Amino acid sequence: MNAPIKQHLIDPAVCIRCNTCEATCPVGAVTHDANNYVVDPEKCNFCMDCVSPCPTGSINHFVMVAKPFDLDEQFSWTDLPPEDAYAPPDSAPLSAVEALDEEAAALLAEAHSGSGGKVRAPASAAQPRINLFDRKNPAKATVTGNFCLTGADASCDIRHIILDLGATAFPILEGQSIGIIPHGTTPNGRPHAMRLYSVASPRDGERPNTNNLALTVKRVVEPRPDGSVHHGVASNYLCDLKKGDVVRVAGPFGATFLMPDDPSADIVMVCTGTGSAPFRGFTERRRRSVPSAKGRLYLFFGARSPSELPYFGPLQKVPKNLLDQELVFSRLADRPKEYVQDRMRTREPDLAELLRRDTTHVYVCGLRGMEEGVEASFLDICRNHDLDWNAIRTRMREEGRYHVETY
Repeated sequence: MNAPIKQHLIDPAVCIRCNTCEATCPVGAVTHDANNYVVDPEKCNFCMDCVSPCPTGSINHFVMVAKPFDLDEQFSWTDLPPEDAYAPPDSAPLSAVEALDEEAAALLAEAHSGSGGKVRAPASAAQPRINLFDRKNPAKATVTGNFCLTGADASCDIRHIILDLGATAFPILEGQSIGIIPHGTTPNGRPHAMRLYSVASPRDGERPNTNNLALTVKRVVEPRPDGSVHHGVASNYLCDLKKGDVVRVAGPFGATFLMPDDPSADIVMVCTGTGSAPFRGFTERRRRSVPSAKGRLYLFFGARSPSELPYFGPLQKVPKNLLDQELVFSRLADRPKEYVQDRMRTREPDLAELLRRDTTHVYVCGLRGMEEGVEASFLDICRNHDLDWNAIRTRMREEGRYHVETY
């Protein structure tokens, strides 16, 4: 089958026919009749000039299709086609569906390599917007906050960074990522590589109804065998940002690691370190939208110590009826080492019962080394409760209820 194709569409149900898109398009790709404003797939070069001026967001629809919708089809619409009309061939690679930018596609494919096979979004998840901005046409975000999340005795520096998008339309869903493009070049004169960061805030902003978002970033400083020290370019760039600095942002990226909107969904979140970022977004979304939801949130969160666990203080204030949390530490002086997979075994009856339900979603995010331990825990839990983990996991993947994002 042919590879999926990116197409730009305008939502006729939202468009107010203000003509800003047609007036700003430099290649004449946008046109209209008495019914709709539409985008010619043969002319559109995804320059994004029409995105910012649109007052309603009706312009922000970039989808993957097996065959582009022609102009006559678009002129006839009263609503956008249903989601399954966009579906690319089943043989399409994950990276092609989630990100067209080659850098972002490679990073997403690597992060999701542990999900196994074809990855699907939860059935109730909102329709994501992806690939609105890229390296050539980035969004500009202003730093409005950069706060240290780790204690004075911590061996690492983890930051909560708030980026304000101003008037730029940048719709984001919980679980999606953005690309950060550091300023400057490598020693050989090439631009620095893009790095992806999961958004740590809900869809309506770090502060409700504000066009901003938050990131959870760990400064990377690693010793090398030769005695030198490697400083992560993107992480150090972000951690050193000052209030008022302007950052180039690509994305949004990611169309599967999304939060279900179904209030009856039980969500099991397993993470280490900055892998907590998307789950902060999940928790805030549930807290703001349906705090009394029938479904429960379960968090297994690992770090070396409380001073190195991002958001340790705020987590103590989250109501237990909203978030059932297990904070796990591997380097406490008065206790043996414990990891998230160990704590999962102590909650064996609860997890076994959750795995029996069709409403349960599982998300794993953090260091790649945790995958094997988490997998072994689920296998043991199922074995002890007469469940077939391999069959359960396969079904959950097919139904968009099992997701792994590691790095």
